[in-house]
Amino acid sequence: MTNNTINITRQTPCMGIYEKALPNTLSWQQKILEAKSLGFDFIELSIDESDERQARLDWSDEEIYSLRHLCEENGIFFHSICLSAHRKYPFGSADATIREHAKNIMCKAITLAYKLGVRVIQLAGYDVYYEPANLQTHQRFIAGMQWCAKQAEKAGVMLAVEIMDTNYLNSLSKFEILKAEINSPYFMAYPDVGNISGWNYDVSTELLLSRNHIVQIHLKDTYKVKPNYAGQFRDLVIGEGEVDFSAVFRTLKSIDYCAPLVIEMWAKDNQWKENIITAQQRLKSIADQANFPLFNA
Repeated sequence: MTNNTINITRQTPCMGIYEKALPNTLSWQQKILEAKSLGFDFIELSIDESDERQARLDWSDEEIYSLRHLCEENGIFFHSICLSAHRKYPFGSADATIREHAKNIMCKAITLAYKLGVRVIQLAGYDVYYEPANLQTHQRFIAGMQWCAKQAEKAGVMLAVEIMDTNYLNSLSKFEILKAEINSPYFMAYPDVGNISGWNYDVSTELLLSRNHIVQIHLKDTYKVKPNYAGQFRDLVIGEGEVDFSAVFRTLKSIDYCAPLVIEMWAKDNQWKENIITAQQRLKSIADQANFPLFNA
């Protein structure tokens, strides 16, 4: 069996790859081997709006532990879950049935995380997505997050809210207001530097503001929102967009950041592997200039 123990004396943060950066046509073993060969420490599992991925919440113990064993054999694991299923079933919904389903998703996700060895569940920072937002949707979302935090505390699984691609929670400044309402050590922030930059916030200022609440970071490139332009928040290879990664790494260096990082991209064509390698090379070059250790053994 391969030794998959994390070396806590290493100089670099653990680096993960978002599952959707790997083609969905690959088997789990193929995804794990590809991530391993590319030098990643873990895969961030996706549970999104699709029925296919939501079915993972109902995996049997045999399926869960078989997958966990496969990770152990290959020395790579699932450190986090990107739980975006709540975009379809949000806690802020006016429909009580939808809110109850949101709770059911959350309970199942925490159970899956506990059994699979996942340490962080990323929550989508949407009060609602497919229905009108108002003060009531915001208040219901806060109540939902308070409830979620208590469920997470019971299992010792960290919840981290993503800074999103929509106006509702698009900055760490807004997260800090939310955090004041949810006083739990198991409710933290998961900034996406692409989303923060895309909404024209200063990424360095935002990271410094929430430095004590950040448990993981998405590295993603975006184009900024401008008058008469909605920006672009996905499907870019890192280095193609407008995110100032130099400022990101200088800031992470200044706060002595050593929690995990995740490259968030999408396998949109047959160049997916080349795109990941390009992103790694670009990020490493920028990080080296900022004296921030990245991708070193």
